Amino acid sequence: MDRLTSMSVFAKSVDLGSFSAAAEALSMSPQLVAKHVNVLEQQLGLRLLNRTTRRQSLTDAGRIYYERVRIILAEVEAADSLAAEARTAPRGRLKINAPVSFGIHALAPKLPDYLARHPEVSVEMTLSNRFVDVVEEGYDAIFRVGDLSDSGLIARSLAPYQLVVCAAPAYIATHPPINTPMDLQHHECLAFSHPVLRSHWTFEGPDGKMVVPIAGRLVMDSGEALLSIAVAGMGVLLQPMELVRAELITGRLIALLPEYKIPTRPMHVLYAPDRRITPKLRSFIDFAVEQFG
Repeated sequence: MDRLTSMSVFAKSVDLGSFSAAAEALSMSPQLVAKHVNVLEQQLGLRLLNRTTRRQSLTDAGRIYYERVRIILAEVEAADSLAAEARTAPRGRLKINAPVSFGIHALAPKLPDYLARHPEVSVEMTLSNRFVDVVEEGYDAIFRVGDLSDSGLIARSLAPYQLVVCAAPAYIATHPPINTPMDLQHHECLAFSHPVLRSHWTFEGPDGKMVVPIAGRLVMDSGEALLSIAVAGMGVLLQPMELVRAELITGRLIALLPEYKIPTRPMHVLYAPDRRITPKLRSFIDFAVEQFG
């Protein structure tokens, strides 16, 4: 007899309290139910059930075995469901959120490729730098930069977020040289209104970690707005590489302090825990890891 079938019959007889009830539920005879249980007991060398003509009860060994069998059967059911879903084409609306600069300059240019691969999926994307609640706000997945709190969400690691310090040639030409991070204390720094970047910038150099207090007349919550200010020669900028890459290539901005490393920040794509992850979500998580992992 198939052992997994016998385990299923045994669990059903325990759940329903008798061989006859299990037989009716499984569309088999009580004698066949008894045979499945007997085969298990013979294979294990243990009595699983105490049986009389009126009632049945689990033995101590049977109780332990029953708990493990329930876990095994649940895992098999979950595996079957996942396999069935894997054969199902992703479809439906996918709601995602990302930080503004990453969403505009990294994620959005990749979305046409994802949509071409999965023509039955539609995407609703919002961009914001605030903390987003995946469950309360109904998101399927979100991208988050920075250390994660213990939120209970499932996180897939992506490539670390790389920051660059830079300034326009016009600013560099008309201000004192910037040879070490500490020189930034005497410069107009364009601050991003985020707790990590608003008042201090961190560097790693030959002498170790350096946390530099910065100041300036402008504080903004938009990297794109700060970028335009920096290109105009109004100060020193610290922003993600994907935001400033084009300006660095054209020479409208120049990278500063090449001997010093700016610590990267962890980045993840997160989604709510669900043992039966939908095909559309699985396809997007796999795509995100492929493109940004």
